[in-house]
Amino acid sequence: MGKIKHMISILVIGVIVLFFVESHTVSSYLKGLKSEAQFAHQSGPSLLDQIKQEAKDRFVPPQDAQIDRVWKATPGYNGLKVDEKKSYQLMKKDGKFQESRLIYKQVPPKVHLEDLPPSPIYRGHPDKPMVSFAINVAWGEEYLPEMLEVLKKHSIHATFFFEGRWVKKHPDLAKMIVEAGHEGGNHSYTHPDMARLSEGRAREEIKKTNKVIESATGRRPQLFAPPSGSFTDHTVTVAHQLGMSTILWTVDTIDWKKPTPNALINRVISRVHPGAIILMHPTESSSASLDALIKQIKAKQLKIDTVSNLLSETRMIARHSSSH
Repeated sequence: MGKIKHMISILVIGVIVLFFVESHTVSSYLKGLKSEAQFAHQSGPSLLDQIKQEAKDRFVPPQDAQIDRVWKATPGYNGLKVDEKKSYQLMKKDGKFQESRLIYKQVPPKVHLEDLPPSPIYRGHPDKPMVSFAINVAWGEEYLPEMLEVLKKHSIHATFFFEGRWVKKHPDLAKMIVEAGHEGGNHSYTHPDMARLSEGRAREEIKKTNKVIESATGRRPQLFAPPSGSFTDHTVTVAHQLGMSTILWTVDTIDWKKPTPNALINRVISRVHPGAIILMHPTESSSASLDALIKQIKAKQLKIDTVSNLLSETRMIARHSSSH
């Protein structure tokens, strides 16, 4: 009987020992799993880290305004960066990175057009997918209504450079153009060869035109387009002193030569590019070509807007990106 009790005691002790050994093994195993899970969690990038990395990869530096050897004064162009704080706030609820929820903000350049010495402007920034119609108006008012209707149809704004004498004769038409959202520019008062004028006469031409345009439209022009593109450094300096930029063009329709609509369109489309300023006048050729020309320019993924908007540093951002 004593032997049996002794064996039972030994068996109980063995079971107890085995229990503790197994418990320790299980505990160690579970602890190991937990540790591995924590390590895996800690070793993966956090949401904020992912956003910071994306911000680094997606940064686009701004470009300063400069005097180009060929194109003269060229505006700057904003850079682009991810707004890390706003992007994180937008994603943290779901706790996961989503490219579509990245918020962007624009970064201005250090050098702006106004920081440059007086120089003519022939184009906007070549990386900006936008072009402008620069429409010089000294005659051809009979074609303006149709051209304005086409621009309205396509929700496009252009820059009309008015001759002072023309505005004096047609103040209501000039006012109507500006009130329709188009930009009014200065095209001198008497359409002279500005390169042949003294600084005093050049100043008088520009100031007199500004006065009559402002009287008719309520807005003072900021842009000056010399007739026939004729100017000297003195012309540009005078305009600069009056707080104005001297605007030329990149692509000429040569519409005053009365080309066929197809010839005019082919000429422009073969030469147009981001940042281009397209010169035209209120002529039969431009009026007949305008609708098809706009469609073909848009087909090239180019926006059409005023010269001032073309020269602005504001970056055009793809629709799928958000910016604030």
